[in-house]
Amino acid sequence: MPSDTKARIQEVARELFLSQGVQNTSLRQISERLGITKPALYYHFSSRDDLVRSIVQPMVEDIERFVTTRRPGDPRALLGEYFELAWRHRDVITMMIRDVTTLGVLDLGTRMFDWRRRLITLLLGSDLTQEQRIRATVALGGLSDCSVEYAHLPMDEVKPAAVEAAAAALGL
Repeated sequence: MPSDTKARIQEVARELFLSQGVQNTSLRQISERLGITKPALYYHFSSRDDLVRSIVQPMVEDIERFVTTRRPGDPRALLGEYFELAWRHRDVITMMIRDVTTLGVLDLGTRMFDWRRRLITLLLGSDLTQEQRIRATVALGGLSDCSVEYAHLPMDEVKPAAVEAAAAALGL
């Protein structure tokens, strides 16, 4: 469990990363916003990348757990669960969209394509046509996009429409 100071650093860093991008946020800005010295910040995080990694890691662990523990089943239920996962991590997804360099952290670019392939297999099986793969990519990408684009709305207003649209993209 992170210390209060570590959690506060992550909270302020997340806010600044979201508003001005990871690359445009310095550790000095974070420490000044918190009213602590840079050495105090360095005590908890050795670099900006280390701090970004600590913010992104929970999402990585959740997605990895999701794709490895799910079994094929009802595609609509899986789409709904995936939407909820994306919704929980919409701030991190937004950080990655606004500052693509964040994808370099923890080799996220490669991992995201792997997760998507595994999710597509869970949704539709492994013997798919090119069209089915494309539709599944649109469905999953659309769910993630809705969690970011409509984050200002209540989840229970966004989820049904997003899941239905993803199901339609899959031809369900």
